[in-house]
Amino acid sequence: MLPKYSVYQVLMEAKVVAVVRGQNSHEAIQVSKAAIEGGITAIELTYTTPEVEEVFKELRHMNVLLGAGSVMDPETARHAILSGAKFIVSSHFVKEIATLCNRYSVPYLPGCMNISDMALALEAGCDVLKLFPANTFDPSFIKSVNGPLPNVRIMPTGGISLKNMNDWLSAGAVAVGVGSDLTKAFQKGGYDEAVSLSREYIAKMNQHSEV
Repeated sequence: MLPKYSVYQVLMEAKVVAVVRGQNSHEAIQVSKAAIEGGITAIELTYTTPEVEEVFKELRHMNVLLGAGSVMDPETARHAILSGAKFIVSSHFVKEIATLCNRYSVPYLPGCMNISDMALALEAGCDVLKLFPANTFDPSFIKSVNGPLPNVRIMPTGGISLKNMNDWLSAGAVAVGVGSDLTKAFQKGGYDEAVSLSREYIAKMNQHSEV
């Protein structure tokens, strides 16, 4: 198992995290493989996908950092970790999930929407926080948060697109979660369309890195 700090390092180097939410395990596997072929190196598999354990089984030996999303309780978090998840993501902060992840030395990225949520998560040992849903905020929110909480690191998710991704990265986001765009591309144009869009995200991210 990767040390906790190494997972964070890989996550922040990846910058683009594909949030995969499939109608079934087959769709989730195909979208994930398309993302990997397109150059995305970190994937969050959501527990809203039926038979998500089959997706982990198919992908866990591929060259990609796998995490679990939409984790609502510590039992699900443990199942995800045993299935191969290297990080755990939830829509909101759950103290019991933080405790379990600390026990297994697995990063926990809870969804937070305000300073109070973020302070609680930081006190529980969470090093990177998910800003969700990001489309209800402006990228300048990160700078505002870094005033009272200078050590907080944020990964916005929800409403991230090719148009605004680099605005978030420029504002200080350590990574961004990209979800519905990839799934829609797959459903509309198939595997190749999802690969193409993944490549666009990576190219856009590389433009930001070169600035």
